[in-house]
Amino acid sequence: MSSGYVLHDGPPDAETLLRLRGDAGLATYSIEQARQGVANSLFGVTVTFGSEVIGIGRVIGDGGYFFTVSDIAVGPAHQGKGVARMIMTRLTTWLRENAPAKSFVSLFADAGVPPLYEKFGFRICGAEDTGMVWNRDAQ
Repeated sequence: MSSGYVLHDGPPDAETLLRLRGDAGLATYSIEQARQGVANSLFGVTVTFGSEVIGIGRVIGDGGYFFTVSDIAVGPAHQGKGVARMIMTRLTTWLRENAPAKSFVSLFADAGVPPLYEKFGFRICGAEDTGMVWNRDAQ
């Protein structure tokens, strides 16, 4: 690719995941959580520029009927250059090829609702859907 960005199938390692999530302003977790999460990825991608990983994305879930697009993160110097679009294109292609019919595919964005996700068919849950999260530390 003439832009210098190269997409690779395979999830990032835990350290790269935490670095890019932090650099992109997303929530970060412990290294133990990241290692466990990466090990349980259904599918993932990294994007390199030269020898540096500058973008990541994963699909997590049970592999049967629940799938979640997760950890879409691009380093600040590479944002706005089509890297997230590359990541989302590959992840949604994988989902079309691997998620069975009538699967539930979700995506939760840490900050706001980036219009990019709508371009890939994701929408904000409306009256017919209810999204909820559980905070184990709130009780």
